[in-house]
Amino acid sequence: MGQDVTVVPTRERKVALTFDCGGGDEGVDHVVGTLGEWGIPATFFMTGRFASAHTAAARRIARAHPVGNHSMTHPAFPRLTREQRAEEVRSAAEAVERAVGRPPVRLFRFPYGEVDRECVEDVNALGYTCVRWTVDTLGWKGATGGVGTESVVARVLGALVPGAIVLLHVGRTSSADPSTVDATALPTLVRAISERGYGFLSLERLLVPGSAPVVVD
Repeated sequence: MGQDVTVVPTRERKVALTFDCGGGDEGVDHVVGTLGEWGIPATFFMTGRFASAHTAAARRIARAHPVGNHSMTHPAFPRLTREQRAEEVRSAAEAVERAVGRPPVRLFRFPYGEVDRECVEDVNALGYTCVRWTVDTLGWKGATGGVGTESVVARVLGALVPGAIVLLHVGRTSSADPSTVDATALPTLVRAISERGYGFLSLERLLVPGSAPVVVD
C-alpha cells in the first residue's frame, strides 16, 4: 500500500513478465502459446474496453493467467477526479468479469504509467495494489518506431535484477504498423533471460490478503 511497485521483493533470481492489454489482440495467441510452451507464469493487465471488444482473447488469457485491472478506458489518472478514478476501476472490473467469468485480481496498473500520490491512495482504497514496472521493452512503439527483437532483449537484459517486473504489450502499435514486437520477441527474450540464470515468477505475492488469483479451466 502507498506504492506504485517497481520490483517484486525477492532475492531469487527471477523476473515477472507482465503484459498490458489495452489496444488490439493481434499477439495474444502467440504470447499465450509461448508462455504455455515454456510453462512460464505471467500477469496480464487488461482494460475493460479490451475485455469487451476482444472477449475470446480475454477468455483465452484468463484460462491460463491472472488478469489485473488496467482501467476501463485507459485515461491519464492524474487528470481525473477521485470519483472518475473510482468509476474507471470499478467499470473495468465489471467488464472483465463479464468477459471472463471472474473479476480481475486486485492488482492495478496505471495507464501510461502516469500517477501521483493521490492516485495511488485512491486505487489502494478500492483494495488494489498498484504495480508499475522495472523495465519497459518499448515494444509498443512498433517496428516503425525502430523497435525489434534485438532491442527488446537488450533492454530487458540490461535491467535484470531479482524481482524485476517486465512490461510488454499483446497488440500491435497501430493500424498503420501491423508489427506485434513484444509477441514476436517473446521466445527469444525468454530464452535469453533463462540463459542468464533467471527464472520467472508471478505477481501473486503482491496481492493484498484474500485476493489470490484464481485460474479457471
